[in-house]
Amino acid sequence: MTTFRPNFNETAARPRIAFIQSCWHRDIVDELRDAFLAEQGRIDTRSVDLIEVPGAFEIPLRAKLEALSGTYAAIVAAGLVVDGGIYRHEFVASAVISGLMNVQMETGVPLFSAVLTPQDFLGQGQPEFFKAHFVTKGIEAAQACIASIGSLNAV
Repeated sequence: MTTFRPNFNETAARPRIAFIQSCWHRDIVDELRDAFLAEQGRIDTRSVDLIEVPGAFEIPLRAKLEALSGTYAAIVAAGLVVDGGIYRHEFVASAVISGLMNVQMETGVPLFSAVLTPQDFLGQGQPEFFKAHFVTKGIEAAQACIASIGSLNAV
């Protein structure tokens, strides 16, 4: 049986990053996207393609299609899955995160999850709290993405 071993040095020839964002709770997720773009632009010269999907559940399929395109050195996924008072959010969050990990493992393209699932979104009652948190996570996602691309290129 042949084991798939991606050539990470090829990521150097792929100068782009895909940023896939769900549209649900756009006002909050946009904060993450904007912070990611600002930080990524500060520390790296790669171009970022912005891609929107309806909701978080649709992110893994789009991530796989983009990974298979051979265009991207890395893919960042951003979304917000909230507890709307029923347990369904747990299934959605689990499916999204598992799907993203599967894409990464199957394609060898590094994938970064900024799909967040706050435990007490409705109880917090303060959208500003989550907007600020998403800014922090956007910065962290950019730093992790660029550092990982660099370390994979060294393999």
